[in-house]
Amino acid sequence: MKKYLIQPGADSLRLSEGSSQGLRASEVRVRIKAASLNYRDILNRKYSTEEIVPFSDGAGEVIEVGRNVTHLAVGDRVLGLFFPSWMAGEIDREIQNNARGGGDVDGMLAEEVVGIETSFVRIPEHLSYEEASTLPCAGLTAWHALFEHAQPAEEGQTILIQGTGGVSIFALQLAVAHGIKTIVTSSSDEKLERVREMGATHTINYRTTPNWEEEVFVLTNRKGVDLVIEVGGAGTLEKSMKAVKFNGVISLIGVLSGLKGTVNPFMIVGKSLRVFGIYVGSRAMQQNFHRALKKYQIHPIVDRVFEFEEANDSYEYQQSGQHFGNVVVKVE
Repeated sequence: MKKYLIQPGADSLRLSEGSSQGLRASEVRVRIKAASLNYRDILNRKYSTEEIVPFSDGAGEVIEVGRNVTHLAVGDRVLGLFFPSWMAGEIDREIQNNARGGGDVDGMLAEEVVGIETSFVRIPEHLSYEEASTLPCAGLTAWHALFEHAQPAEEGQTILIQGTGGVSIFALQLAVAHGIKTIVTSSSDEKLERVREMGATHTINYRTTPNWEEEVFVLTNRKGVDLVIEVGGAGTLEKSMKAVKFNGVISLIGVLSGLKGTVNPFMIVGKSLRVFGIYVGSRAMQQNFHRALKKYQIHPIVDRVFEFEEANDSYEYQQSGQHFGNVVVKVE
């Protein structure tokens, strides 16, 4: 069985080969067909102190089940949950520490993965393995950011989406399907043209319009958007606070603009904003998300598929920012 391992301190992967892991009574063995890359994986490869299998996200076929397994069967098409132990309710430290592909927990960039049956869910029938591999992190994060917190987005509202990476494109697809108006930002006119073709209501090039929060204000008749999909982090959060309406929502997801920064909290108080930290989601949220994908027949946008032997190259491509949507590695 082949698998990749992060090389601590080297910012690279090593292809390893070994015997298959044994199977306990409540576990299943999944033959991985495809695995997808997220920005978290870039950070993990760079900063990890453990030699672990990378990639939180993957999809494949069940090829063996333990004697106590009741909900899955050989031949089922499944994906692995980002948080294998988060079934429902609120996240806690134990759940967070058990995320796939980080810390000391193996991820999905391997020919086979073994885990407890509840850590896998069936994938929507209309999706390929490559498409399904993008759902556990990027897809579920977008779903959670829009619909699973205390003030979910509604039809007729307007949301601001930053960028055209995996989470952002999922958010656009979900918003369009649910009748929500969108303002999408990017530094690429070509990518902005693509999101308009996908149904984006308005677009802003933040290179040519650096004060994009002012343009958002104009586009919303000086009201502000109802919700922001905030993937930038410290470098863009204050602009998002200016762009959102009074009593509006910021779904804070990413750190693409860096891990350091100073944010003035006055606008959160002065505008009575709700800022929700979004860290992927639970099994229950994943199943809600899948029902929406099936209802609206949404297909994830896969920008490029790398071969298994090209796994290191997939990181470089993701980090370059050239991608539109999701980057996938084909395992089999």
